[in-house]
Amino acid sequence: MKKTMFAAAAAMLFAAPAFAWEGQKVACYDKHWVPATYTTTHHLEMAATYKWEHIDGQYVKVYYPPVYMEKTHLKKAGHYVLRQAPCN
Repeated sequence: MKKTMFAAAAAMLFAAPAFAWEGQKVACYDKHWVPATYTTTHHLEMAATYKWEHIDGQYVKVYYPPVYMEKTHLKKAGHYVLRQAPCN
């Protein structure tokens, strides 16, 4: 009698988790990569200038435009996001 009760109790314990995992799909998601975003700043390296130069026997006023340096800064690192997708 004790053996049959113990066997029945053991069977119920091992069978219980199987019932807990049964269910329906509510929503499905896919993993998508979002690339990193950057901000850029510009700062003046050399100001604009005019210079007189001797070219082909003439004096010519030459314009040199300003020179800017560009620096990029990481704003947000790349990461994964979950997006809702149709279930298979």
